[in-house]
Amino acid sequence: MTFLKDFINTLSAASTSFLLLTSVFAFVVFFNLLEGKIRSKVGAIFIAFGTLFVVVGFAVRPLLYLGIAYFVILFMLSNLGGRLWDKRVGLRLLIGALAAFGLSMLDPNFFLIAAKPDNVPIGAMIFLLGIFTWIALRKAYLNDRQLAAGGIPWEKTESDEKLFTWPDLVYTEMLCMILLTIVMIVWSIALRAPLEEAANPTSSPNPAKAPWYFLGLQEMLVYFDPWLAGVVLPTLIIVGLMAIPYIDTNPKGNGYYSFRERKWEIGVFLYGFLVLWSFLIITGTFLRGPNWNFFGPFEYWDPNKLVPLVNVDLSEIIWVKLLGMPLPKLWILRESFGILLVLAYLSLPPLLAAKPFRRFYLKMGGPRYYVGSFLFLFMMALPIKMVLRWLFNLKYIVHIQEIFFNI
Repeated sequence: MTFLKDFINTLSAASTSFLLLTSVFAFVVFFNLLEGKIRSKVGAIFIAFGTLFVVVGFAVRPLLYLGIAYFVILFMLSNLGGRLWDKRVGLRLLIGALAAFGLSMLDPNFFLIAAKPDNVPIGAMIFLLGIFTWIALRKAYLNDRQLAAGGIPWEKTESDEKLFTWPDLVYTEMLCMILLTIVMIVWSIALRAPLEEAANPTSSPNPAKAPWYFLGLQEMLVYFDPWLAGVVLPTLIIVGLMAIPYIDTNPKGNGYYSFRERKWEIGVFLYGFLVLWSFLIITGTFLRGPNWNFFGPFEYWDPNKLVPLVNVDLSEIIWVKLLGMPLPKLWILRESFGILLVLAYLSLPPLLAAKPFRRFYLKMGGPRYYVGSFLFLFMMALPIKMVLRWLFNLKYIVHIQEIFFNI
């Protein structure tokens, strides 16, 4: 049992859990939604990545644990294929997750965090997020199979069915209202309200956390400057969500679930929502402890834990470590490598439109393609910066303290 807890605590670290979650997302898309096979080019690439994790893991233990979990999930999902969306399989996964959660509650450290009144609804939302995502993808998979066979989507078969407002809908709403009232009453009796003492400006809690819906932004502050994590990126998230109906004008999939007909659009959205945004909220809620350090789910939140972390800038890596020279005093020269790297990253859309993504450019047109591609680049800047921080302790790619501009 101790080894299993240590295994889970190691996998829960930000770097390993993010890589594993990204891999699982890729597995589900390829094997379970697109019905790919392990004996294919993509399957060989997946195996190569897992082998790399295991080989490097002999020197770095977390990567060895990651490689083991990677291969277990890889072969499980590849063998399940479309059966992942079978009701019996989904019920078994739910029961298994609930059983694992129940057994974990026997651990005092896990119970202390998961049973905290503030965290109980977030834990419930994690299960609800998984359940409703599975239901939506199941419907998309079944519709794709019917469309491939020349049929019609499942939603269109019920378009002729009528549901009377009275008494059918009102009766259902009344039952839901009664059930929800019972749940809220039991909840209020079983859990104490998370009320604290009056605010004291001279005493801050450790860790000082924002409400759960802002924890994603608070987590991004670890990897970006406040002007980016607190202003630019949230604004782009809102603008990007508003722009989706104007960028994605594909009429297929309107009014019914489908993945194959909108795999790029749905894949990008689900990756941004599930793997990036939800990951940041869950990490900030359950894995960030005192001094904003990472703690495993079965690890005691020790306020005296100190993690040595030396933040370096790209300019220091290039000028000092690689070239063996002191940092130039002129900021434009000192940060020239970082500025060129950022400009090269932002110039990818026209380069990709020339050949690899030519069909997207022709299908969407210039304005919609460039707006969508730049929003996608800004979204992918988050995982890129996160990985650079974990691998090289890289704080800033461009650090111009003279004008308080940092990227």
